[in-house]
Amino acid sequence: MIQLAIAGAAGRMGRTLIEAAHENPQTQVVHGFEQPGSSNIDLDSGELAGIGNNGVSITDHIGSTDFDTLVEFTSPAATVEHIEYCRVNHRQIVIGTTGFSEQDQEKIEQAAQDIAIVLAPNMSVGVNLCLKLLEVAAEVLGDAVDIEIVEAHHRNKVDAPSGTALRMGEVIATALDRTLADSGVFSRHGQTGVRGDKDIGFATIRAGDIVGEHNVMFVGSGERIEISHKAASRMVFAHGALRAAVWLSQQKPGLYNMENVLGLG
Repeated sequence: MIQLAIAGAAGRMGRTLIEAAHENPQTQVVHGFEQPGSSNIDLDSGELAGIGNNGVSITDHIGSTDFDTLVEFTSPAATVEHIEYCRVNHRQIVIGTTGFSEQDQEKIEQAAQDIAIVLAPNMSVGVNLCLKLLEVAAEVLGDAVDIEIVEAHHRNKVDAPSGTALRMGEVIATALDRTLADSGVFSRHGQTGVRGDKDIGFATIRAGDIVGEHNVMFVGSGERIEISHKAASRMVFAHGALRAAVWLSQQKPGLYNMENVLGLG
């Protein structure tokens, strides 16, 4: 059984992970922690997650309990700090945090030389299947279509476009022998001029409690193909993260993604 630590254990995603781990016979939450000063310190993590007392109290430090794998859906700054702890103490880590800078990404890649890491902007099995479908669609349709990516999330999400939308754009750009740095269009306002033939457009919606929606349009003359994914519950991300944690327990040090976990890469 994989013994898990949950970062941000009292948050919505943390509570969902604890609930999912409780239902999974291959995983057990042995540690949950929050930032120092949180009002949830010393509370039972199972009670917070709605599964009843599990005997795992929320602490204010990652290192207060031994564990096999950390599951991380927090902020870039916190994640980078936790990665260093895992590297020094030889713990594996599943990262669903988004919004990393290039410098953060370099630190993750360096840590992966010593420990096994799964890094994915979206842990949903369905989303990662969509990535494979997007690759195939882009290869088949080529430059004959215009490509637009629309994503929607809850009002409290702080990065845009979403990490998932960016990953979708990267997959499409690579399949078309382009780069997102050259082809990505992230803002349109006023007199923008005619759309570029190789543009990959992005549009962002932030509203209410939308869990996560992504729609990619391949628009040609006389027809349009859309590949969409809509998440109705954070539980889909939690189940994917736990699947990654179980898979990661059998891997050597390295940087992996959900395509590796699912055998799609």
